[in-house]
Amino acid sequence: MALLMKPEPFSTEFDRLVDSLFQPLRGNDRLQRWVPAMDLVEADDHFVLKADLPGLNEDDVQIEVQDGVLTVSGERSSEQEQKERGWHRIERSFGRFSRSLTLPEGVDADAISASFDKGVLEIRIPKPEERKPRRISIGVGGNGQKPETLEGTASEK
Repeated sequence: MALLMKPEPFSTEFDRLVDSLFQPLRGNDRLQRWVPAMDLVEADDHFVLKADLPGLNEDDVQIEVQDGVLTVSGERSSEQEQKERGWHRIERSFGRFSRSLTLPEGVDADAISASFDKGVLEIRIPKPEERKPRRISIGVGGNGQKPETLEGTASEK
């Protein structure tokens, strides 16, 4: 059993290109879409999702589960200050982010836990219990005896 994540090999670069063309200006810099790196690892009885969120703390991040979808979102603010000389190069991304993944059917949302340490968010997702077929025994009559025979006639038409 595995979590369903849509493989999107070109979408990140395409989104970055579109965002750089159409996002509104704020001051002298453009807002950038920030997509934090995430790892998803499967253990025996749970999944572990780790997200690199440098510069953030637990109050900057929201985790929600709705309709079988886990969403991690938040915002990293720009720390830039306008100085008289300006900036030569800015490579660090800032802005809002949101990442979602579909959980396997049967995951108990109340059992999901999260911790935050040194800029790394770790979410533990318990695997759902395997559904085993339930065997139903077949009884004979109400008390284990053969049902009574009714006397009468039968006719075919």
